[in-house]
Amino acid sequence: MATVNPPRGMRDILPADKARRESLLAVIRERYRAHGFDEIETPAVEEYDRLHAGIGGDNEKLSYNILRRGLDADAIRTGADDPSALSDLGLRYDLTVPLARFYASNRGQLPAVFRAIQIGPVWRAERPQKGRYRQFMQCDIDIMGDDSARAEAELMVASLDALGALGLDGATVRVNDRRVLDWMLDDFGFAADERPGVLITIDKLDKIGPDGIVAELRERGATASAVDAFDAYLRRPQTLEYNPYGERQIRKALPEGAPDEIVAHLVGIGEAVAAGTGATDIPLVFDPFLVRGMGYYTGTIFELAHPSVSYSLGGGGRYDGMIGRFLGQQVPAVGFSLGFERLADLLDQAADAGSQAIVLVHDADVPLAELIAHKAALMVHGRVRLERRVKNFKALLERSAADGYNAFATVSAGVEPGTLELKPLS
Repeated sequence: MATVNPPRGMRDILPADKARRESLLAVIRERYRAHGFDEIETPAVEEYDRLHAGIGGDNEKLSYNILRRGLDADAIRTGADDPSALSDLGLRYDLTVPLARFYASNRGQLPAVFRAIQIGPVWRAERPQKGRYRQFMQCDIDIMGDDSARAEAELMVASLDALGALGLDGATVRVNDRRVLDWMLDDFGFAADERPGVLITIDKLDKIGPDGIVAELRERGATASAVDAFDAYLRRPQTLEYNPYGERQIRKALPEGAPDEIVAHLVGIGEAVAAGTGATDIPLVFDPFLVRGMGYYTGTIFELAHPSVSYSLGGGGRYDGMIGRFLGQQVPAVGFSLGFERLADLLDQAADAGSQAIVLVHDADVPLAELIAHKAALMVHGRVRLERRVKNFKALLERSAADGYNAFATVSAGVEPGTLELKPLS
């Protein structure tokens, strides 16, 4: 007998939770639109070759592939060791790869600098665990056609504004640049072909600490002199003085001789974010060991942090090389993705705050026409649901409150519409 549960790693979302999630998304959409972004929509399905073009990092290994139509048993056996022979389509594993394809396809109808909102589900064959699902919502904003620090600053200001509108003040953005990482690894003496593996190890710094990082690099067989130089850098003496985000903080966190152009780019982002947020202290923190695993990042990278949780609430970066794979010419691009599922778990925002949601509890003998008239009269105040009175009246009200309703009225036959007494559900 078939199970009635949803597929493993996926969820049914009940009405109250659905309403709350939509309320959060409405706030995010409104703030993003206020910052000049326009919402688009792309298909849930993309071509297999596009999803496996080597630009999606480890996510490509987690993609759900769609079997080609019309394959017989012999064709399936023949292609058993070659997924591309069996699949021509797949479910999107993020919104960035589809966006790059969208821009390449529709560029002639878009402005020179295009600011996009994309909100929708994505699918990854993750190992299901608490807080990690196989289908989840992503909430992205991206800017294409602008290679200046203005683009990063706009994304950060809009995202911090959205979090503030959701009631989550005090967020900061950890910032780094892939070019800084490349320069550091070169300065330490790591060979070009070993740097991807070195970055994977460095990305674990928060989890295993400097000793663990150095030990793993030695186990990897990384250039010994480079590991020694990196080890000395990690253990260098440092003062405990506080430096706000800016040139002093950035240069203090890097080895001597950091490229002036990249430092100036990072400083410019901070100055613009400060102007856009009105904050007396720039809500950015430079982190020279922030890596972010996506292989398509080419410049600035960032993650959204909040003191109430140990994990990031979003992130993104610049991916100037991706659109060129589809268009044949390079187009600068940078994006920021909010971790919507984490935000939804963290925030407890009531759905449709400020509007009424009314339950009309009616006797069995109230004529249908009267019920509909009462409902129509109250719908100007919000949403209205009809419920027949039951013996356990208290349980009915408790269930209605759990479903997001905040007021109720009882209806008897012969009562004039518009004269019902509304009482709070609390």
